Amino acid sequence: MLPALKLAPAAARRFVRRALLLTQPAPDLATALGHHGYVQIDPINVCGRMHDLILRNRVVDYREGDLMRHLHGDASTPRTAATRIAFEHHLPSLQNILVAFPLEAWPHLHAANRARTQRGGAWSGKLDARQRRLAERILAEIATRGALSSQDIEDNRRDHHGWGAGATLAKTTLQKLFFHGRVLIARRVNQRRYYDLPERVLPAATLALPEPTAPETARWLATLKLRQRRLTALKREELRAVEDLVQPIVIEGCGPLYCLSTDVPSLLSAIENQPSKIENLTPPLLLAPLDPLIYDRRLTATLWGYDYTWEVYTPAARRTRGYYALPILSGHDFVGHVDPKADRENRKLRVISRRVRRGHVVAPAVRELANFLGLK
Repeated sequence: MLPALKLAPAAARRFVRRALLLTQPAPDLATALGHHGYVQIDPINVCGRMHDLILRNRVVDYREGDLMRHLHGDASTPRTAATRIAFEHHLPSLQNILVAFPLEAWPHLHAANRARTQRGGAWSGKLDARQRRLAERILAEIATRGALSSQDIEDNRRDHHGWGAGATLAKTTLQKLFFHGRVLIARRVNQRRYYDLPERVLPAATLALPEPTAPETARWLATLKLRQRRLTALKREELRAVEDLVQPIVIEGCGPLYCLSTDVPSLLSAIENQPSKIENLTPPLLLAPLDPLIYDRRLTATLWGYDYTWEVYTPAARRTRGYYALPILSGHDFVGHVDPKADRENRKLRVISRRVRRGHVVAPAVRELANFLGLK
């Protein structure tokens, strides 16, 4: 392993902002997805969906809904197995997190998919007796009819142990088949998932990739964490898997941190240089609540001095910022938050609350978000 580099917090913040594409966005979505390794997908739409809020700051001319078009095409040119360049699935290590992956990820998901078929769990675990019987019929119908949603399956039984209150048996069965890798999301219509067989979703070359060994997938997962965050703590087993790929970092007040050795030139530039002209001129950014820059709450607090919690699942009486508050990044500092809500019916973006440090103006950032959403 390389000897540790000692960084001042200000230089570390400059490096992370640049490495996470927040200073110079990627020219296209494929480049951004390849850089980060994945983008988290979330269906909640208060002021835009999570994945769109993450990518709008990282991709030149990104439009609302571009990630789903990148994944599945559109009504006039839907993706086929031959033309697909990315797909949806859950992180192997965090099964409740749905993400967009580049195709290279597929073989690394096999072991986790198999493991889920043997575990208990109402959402992603092994099929129960009713689900097994229905799964056989669902797979046969998909093979014959093509991609189907749960509403296309003629079965009115409820599954009170599944995801959601009283979800249909067809929905929970399809969800488990997805977790097990036996079906994949072929398209979405108004966020409704349509599932098809993997051989009709992914290119033949992707399906033919050999399954990696357990150490190879462990190395891929640790590298994925580094690609996603660019500066992060690593668990002992993660460090063992990638110790030849990382640069140790020492920052006063933070625990041991690491970046990819391929990011060292950018890191050295951040140490040597003051903020670039681009960074000085860039207006404040409204970040997504689960933006990679703030995903690690502990590091966000120690490195950036910003204690942020996404409060969408926090009871209203205990919220300190708001249901869907967006942090404000100005240069290399967090200077407050804005809690916006899209009023689609009246085509307005309403600000429920805001708290901004004196001397900082965020109205242009709010207007930019409104324009992105097609609102006033």
